[in-house]
Amino acid sequence: MSQPTLAFIGAGNMAGSLIRGLVTDGHDPARIVAADPNEAQLDALARRTGVRTTADNGAALDGAGVVVLAVKPQVLQAVARGIAPQVQASRPLVISVAAGIREAALQEWLGGGVALVRTMPNTPAMIGAGATVLHAAPEVSGDQRDLAESILRAVGLTRWVDDEALLDAVTALSGSGPAYFFLVMEAMEQAAVDLGLPVDTARLLTLQTALGTARMAIESDEEPANLRRRVTSPGGTTERAIAVFERGGLHRLFAEALTAARDRSVELSDLLGKS
Repeated sequence: MSQPTLAFIGAGNMAGSLIRGLVTDGHDPARIVAADPNEAQLDALARRTGVRTTADNGAALDGAGVVVLAVKPQVLQAVARGIAPQVQASRPLVISVAAGIREAALQEWLGGGVALVRTMPNTPAMIGAGATVLHAAPEVSGDQRDLAESILRAVGLTRWVDDEALLDAVTALSGSGPAYFFLVMEAMEQAAVDLGLPVDTARLLTLQTALGTARMAIESDEEPANLRRRVTSPGGTTERAIAVFERGGLHRLFAEALTAARDRSVELSDLLGKS
């Protein structure tokens, strides 16, 4: 089966990460075109990946079987309305990586009846370690679902949801999640420094502990609660620390934080989706 031509509208960090991942996975750079008004950004992408570039969105869409919308949410309406005639004429698979823009708004801006997949990637996608959740409109065929998943798998793992509204919960978990872990690492590093460790040692131990713990969790069949219990010896140092976290209501704080993030995602979607 021949590779489809992919048109990326927007050549920023996320688009660049996807393009690099696709080229590394063997997608022919000659069958990828990126459009962006930033000439320097396009030149850097072309040098690094060998893909074709243009400042003209319409030229990028010419002959494309897949269109990836990778512009900022605030400008997506204007971009989508601008390419709508070509999308209606050629009927490509359209993949949106723009946070917060719902399917209904995208369909309206693109003219309706589009084979559309919304995705919610996160920033670790920039190093090929992302987590992306996808939702497909009814117009998307099984082959198109497979194609969309193969594109997003170039930067990490993928999962599908049937209910588009769950993308707001995904935003709260994996979309915003890297910041939560950075916050925990920041707090651990500072506490270690306060206990007398040199800054460079505290940082290295914090980062390696985070990396090793994540790998253990990924490679284990056990749920995190069981893994935590296995490294918490009765009467030991870890048990004492865990007790402090529990007295502070850590689980409640995370529940409140993710709920707040989910609710803000809903608010932003309502705002950004206005015509």
